[in-house]
Amino acid sequence: MDALLDLLNSRPLVNGEEQDALGDPAGGRRWAREHGGEGSLAELALLRETRDILRDLVRGETSPDALSPLLEGVHQIPEITSDGLQWTVRTPPHARLAVEVILAWAAAEKHTPGRLRPCANDECQLFLLDRSRANSARWCSMAVCGNREKARRHYERTR
Repeated sequence: MDALLDLLNSRPLVNGEEQDALGDPAGGRRWAREHGGEGSLAELALLRETRDILRDLVRGETSPDALSPLLEGVHQIPEITSDGLQWTVRTPPHARLAVEVILAWAAAEKHTPGRLRPCANDECQLFLLDRSRANSARWCSMAVCGNREKARRHYERTR
């Protein structure tokens, strides 16, 4: 789940300018390796494409069908182990990390529907996974986006 959020949040706005952790080969390679990937150019291209589709999915701007091309050639193989049935994902090496992120998104949708969402701050491009009991989190960071929004609303009320 951490890789999913990290990928979705790999294009933040910093001082009004978009930063892309996967934008340059050195930074992208570092990001991929920190998340268990190989850091190849093919992997980075697939991660950027996956990020953009998942971003649009979470925002409700596209359907899950958009993921189909990214999952071509991916197979789940059942294996019986001493612990029971286990599924192993078989994919080309450069696609493994992107497929794992897609599977994390699918698990989030299945087990915690509606909890993965964009920050409510219109000037923020980040996403959050609401782990609160009430499912009421609205901002990626209460200290940053939440505080700004509350301060803005207070200012408007007192004007």
